[in-house]
Amino acid sequence: MPPALIALAIGAFGIGTTEFVIVGLLPQVATDLSVSIPSAGLLVSGYALSVVVGAPLMTAVGARIPRKTMLVALMGVFITGNLLCAVAGGYSLLMAGRVVTALCHGAFFGIGSVVAARLVAPGRQASAIAMMFTGLTVANVLGVPLGTALGQHFGWRSTFWAVALLGLLGLAGILALVPAQPPEPPDAIRRELAVFRRAQVWLALAMTTLGFGGVFASFTYIAPMMTEVTGFGPGSVTWLLVLFGAGLCVGNVLGGKAADRRLMPSLYVILSVLAVVLVVFAFTAHWKISAVLTIAVFGAAGFATVPPLQTRVMSKAEGAPAMASAANIGAFNLGNALGAWLGGLAISGGLGYTAPNLVGAALAVAGLGVAVLSGLLDRTPRPVVSARPPVTTRKPEVQR
Repeated sequence: MPPALIALAIGAFGIGTTEFVIVGLLPQVATDLSVSIPSAGLLVSGYALSVVVGAPLMTAVGARIPRKTMLVALMGVFITGNLLCAVAGGYSLLMAGRVVTALCHGAFFGIGSVVAARLVAPGRQASAIAMMFTGLTVANVLGVPLGTALGQHFGWRSTFWAVALLGLLGLAGILALVPAQPPEPPDAIRRELAVFRRAQVWLALAMTTLGFGGVFASFTYIAPMMTEVTGFGPGSVTWLLVLFGAGLCVGNVLGGKAADRRLMPSLYVILSVLAVVLVVFAFTAHWKISAVLTIAVFGAAGFATVPPLQTRVMSKAEGAPAMASAANIGAFNLGNALGAWLGGLAISGGLGYTAPNLVGAALAVAGLGVAVLSGLLDRTPRPVVSARPPVTTRKPEVQR
C-alpha cells in the first residue's frame, strides 16, 4: 500500500475521534456549560446532520480544485472547528465548532476515497479505501476511549486540543505523502452533479442508508442493553466498546478484500450475515459470554459493509465519482440518525432494550433488498440502437 494511504488514515483517525468522543464527554460538557444531557446530546445530532449537508456542499465547492489541495483545505477546516470547540466558553460556540468540524467530514472521506482508489492498481481499490477507513475504525478502538479518559482527567476541552493536534499531523502527512493530481476540468461541477441522474447511484445511496442504519439501530443503545439486560456494570461498557471496535477493524479489512474479488456477491453475503447476527443478538444479549462473542461478530459484520458500499457508489458514478462518494458519506450518517431514531422508538414503545437489534435486522434486510434490485438491473441488457437505416421490403416501381 502506498504511504499516502497512511496520511489519509491519520486524517480519518482524527475525524472519527472527534465525531464520537463527545458521547463519552456529555456529562462533563453538560455540567460545565449548565445545560441538560438531552441538550448536550444535540451536539451529536448537530454533527451528523451537518455531515449530511456539508458532504455535497464542500465537494461542490472544491470540484475545480486539485484533490490534494482540497484535502489540505479540508484538514484546515477540521483543525479550525476543533480549536473553536477547545476554546468554547458557552454552548452556542461549542455547537458552532461542531458544525464547522462536520463540514469537512463527508468531503474528506468522499474525495479521500477517490484519491485512495487511484493510488493503487485496478482490482485493489476496495482494499485501498478500506485502508483509509482503518483510521476511522481505530478511532473507535483507541481514539474515543483515550479521548474520553483525557477529557475526564484534564477537562473536556483538552480532548479537542489533542484532536486539533491530530489534524495538524494529518495535514503534514497529506502535504508530504499524497501525490499532486491534475486540476479538474472546467465542467467538473456539471459532470459531478450529472451522475445523480443515474438510478444506480441512488440505489447505492439507499443501500448505504438502510444497511448502515441497521448497524446504528443496535449500536446506539448497546450501553443500556449491556447494563440493563446482560447485567454488566457501567465500568465494563468501555471494554465492550473496545471489543466492538476490534471487530470493526477486522470487518473493515475483510470487507475490502471481499469487495475486490466480487463486489455485489460480497454485499449480498455481508448484509445477510449482518441481519442474522442482529436477530441472534436479540437473544444472546441475555447472557454475558454469548453477548461478548456476539458483540465482536457484530462489529466485524457491521463495518465489513463500508468498503463495498463505498466502492459500489463510486463504480456507478464512474467518470465523476467525488460528489457521489461524498454523498455516500452523508448517507452513512443519515443511516446513523435513522437507525438511532427507529431503535429509540422501539424502546419508547415498551419493547425493551433488545428491540433495536430486531429493528436493525429489518433495516439490513431492506438494504439487502435494494442491493438485489441493483444487482438485477446490472444484468438487464440495454436495448441496442442500430445506426443502420431500416431495411424496406417495398418493391421498386416499374416505369411504363
